[in-house]
Amino acid sequence: MTTTPADPPSADFPALQPPEAAPPKKTSLKRVAAASSIGTTIEFYDFFIYGTAAALVFPTVFFPAADEVTGTIASFATFAVAFFARPVGAMLFGHFGDRIGRKRTLVWTLLIMGLATVAIGLLPGYETGVFGIAESGIGIAAPITLVVLRFLQGFAVGGEWAGATLLTAEYAPAGKRGLYAMFPQLGPAFAFFLSSLTFLIASLTLGETSSAFLEYGWRVPFILSFALVAVGLWVRLAVAETPVFREAQRRKALEGASNEPALPFLDAFRYQWKEILIAGGALASLFSLFYMGTAFLTNYGTKSLELSRTFVLSAGMIAAVIFGLSTAASAMWSDRVGRRRVILTSCAVAVPWVLILFPILDLGGGFAFVVGLVGTLLIFGIAYGPAGALLPELFEARYRYTGAGMGYNLAGILGGAIPPLIAGPGAIWVGVLLAGLSAVSVICTIAIVETKDKAIREEGALVEDESEPALVG
Repeated sequence: MTTTPADPPSADFPALQPPEAAPPKKTSLKRVAAASSIGTTIEFYDFFIYGTAAALVFPTVFFPAADEVTGTIASFATFAVAFFARPVGAMLFGHFGDRIGRKRTLVWTLLIMGLATVAIGLLPGYETGVFGIAESGIGIAAPITLVVLRFLQGFAVGGEWAGATLLTAEYAPAGKRGLYAMFPQLGPAFAFFLSSLTFLIASLTLGETSSAFLEYGWRVPFILSFALVAVGLWVRLAVAETPVFREAQRRKALEGASNEPALPFLDAFRYQWKEILIAGGALASLFSLFYMGTAFLTNYGTKSLELSRTFVLSAGMIAAVIFGLSTAASAMWSDRVGRRRVILTSCAVAVPWVLILFPILDLGGGFAFVVGLVGTLLIFGIAYGPAGALLPELFEARYRYTGAGMGYNLAGILGGAIPPLIAGPGAIWVGVLLAGLSAVSVICTIAIVETKDKAIREEGALVEDESEPALVG
């Protein structure tokens, strides 16, 4: 009996690549970092401008029949809708991300988010038209349509975050996943700065109390997102699929598709449901601080503390810089001391902080507001930096996109959706609720097994060469 000599191992995938497969195109790590960061910046810019508008103008534009407090609560309820949509997006986009690839799925999340955001900018109000062209609005259809578009925003973000973090984590060299997973985590800081800046420019140009701002000024940031999406697509399409996913595809080609999960989210729940629940609980504090710092305090500063819109938006830009720096520092720190320890630090500090936050704010004045806003986003950034590496490390490659997305977006419901549904301006007791969420996060973080030294792909599976030019994948 004669045997056919085995083909020599591939330089990129030793002993795994079929003879007929062409060598995969490489993408430099710099391009991967840029694509993930730019993508999440655009996605969260779209997400944040909604939160800013919900605080500043939506109560008037879409809920004019309600009193001020009721209109604000209704406006923030539409903000919360996106957090309930995020797990749906995580399951659907996670399915395709685990089956057809991270890159192709991320293109769709960007397109859906962009189209939904531009549509919000063109949506007539309850009583007024678009850009003052129509004398009357579309009545109850306006807030209903707003909720649908907000759902689509959350649906897209639900699939975006996990894919963007996987893009960097699955490319990152051993021992540097925290560093490289930092880049998509910086997107929200850039986005919060940009969203505050665009609304600040609109306020300064049109005037804080002018009817022009309520009629069309607030729409400009939404419509401008179309240009940002075009840039994001150009960058994202130039990135090759991750080495981990390509390796999994070659294994499937050699071994057959019998081991491939038909529905990745079912396998994720079947085999790693504990990790999903624990991750959701551990990051609930993170999301509660995210909501407080990027939406609630904007409204609280202008309505309850009677600070000018210009001052509040300028403070948001300062806080965004601090938020970005804390995110970067904590992500790199987690490569040295572990993800668990860094996130636990944030959750433990958050418990007393949210209890004293409103007493600090109620001292009055701009300084107290800046301290409250910066402190909230600083603590948020400490937990947010390591989360980009932690969640991909918790789950197996065949359903990693789904599992990471579900854990992250479960935290979004607990910490991001529930508080705005029950919080009204001046509700100091909200701090007690947030302290409870942070305490739950402390317990869940303690239960997490440290993952920083976990291998998420075989050694030598793909060697990235920074000196080679990036190729379109």
